[in-house]
Amino acid sequence: MAGALRSRTRRNMKDAKPLAVDASSSEPTSDLEIYSKEVLSSLIADNLPPTPNNFSLYFDKLLEDKSENLRKQIASVLELEEDNDNENSIMLEQSLKQGFSSVKNILGVTANLYKNMSLMTKILEKRKRELASNTEIQEAVGIVASLENDIAKLNSILKKQSANMKSMYDETAKIVKNVENETIFDNKFGVYNKRYLLSKIEREIELVKEFKHKSSLIMIELDNGLKDSVDNDKAIMLMTKTVARLLLKTSRRSDTVAHYGEGVFAMLLKHTDIGSSLRASERLCELVSNSNFFLSDREIQLKISIGITDVFVDASVEEIVVDGMNGMKEAYGNAKIDFAISLKTKSKLAKNE
Repeated sequence: MAGALRSRTRRNMKDAKPLAVDASSSEPTSDLEIYSKEVLSSLIADNLPPTPNNFSLYFDKLLEDKSENLRKQIASVLELEEDNDNENSIMLEQSLKQGFSSVKNILGVTANLYKNMSLMTKILEKRKRELASNTEIQEAVGIVASLENDIAKLNSILKKQSANMKSMYDETAKIVKNVENETIFDNKFGVYNKRYLLSKIEREIELVKEFKHKSSLIMIELDNGLKDSVDNDKAIMLMTKTVARLLLKTSRRSDTVAHYGEGVFAMLLKHTDIGSSLRASERLCELVSNSNFFLSDREIQLKISIGITDVFVDASVEEIVVDGMNGMKEAYGNAKIDFAISLKTKSKLAKNE
């Protein structure tokens, strides 16, 4: 899709005959229709092609400024036609990993069975020696010897089957590893993973180059001071998962929420300038701070630090991410602020003024 968008130059878009949005020619029959026409008009006014992707982005973007009643009304309609492609992919990934986990458990049970058989063989050998010292029960010695031989055969069969199962497990592990290299979901936090995030940023750079719109990236992490005051790995993990849930709760459908690694999250905000990113960061910090966390008899107020950066067309994906991380470090290095624009973004904004 990105290739198709790149092939359509802005010159061609300007030369193309604009779509006419004439409200008088067809009276809207619902608030949704009125709003949809407004979205289409805004796309054309901003010289963007009215593709399904761009329409979806503007649909979410403009909805933020509408009344709560309209937002709820439209949200109820959207729930009925939600695109489940990524959800289906995520469910497939989870099922595959669960299946691999089951295979691993079967291998563990088989290994324990083999160990128990080996232990039984040793016990029989011991009892055979004990009986051999008693001349009055030689018949029992023969029975034990026969039983020992049967168990040895069973043990040999089980050993071969265990080796075969181990080989199949290794092959399955390779398959799962290859699949994991292509996954898009982070099971631990229930958001997208780093690989998917980087691919989305790379694609967004190309889209910004082509259509000249503004997009932003924000990096989010639990505040360092909060983590130091808790000093409990399990509690910190639970708080980090709470932050992940809140990020999903506050994000738009067009946003990409991902776990970058080591408890650091990222949100790619498409068609969102720095001013709008600041407002989004403020809302997110407020939402998190209103979500208290209880540790034993202690109530802890959650706090995050956010770094904000622009999606630069002249920067690599790694440079943009590092720039966001630097903004985040600046935020948690200053007790008076919860979010900060990176110095590089500030510098570029100042030059453009």
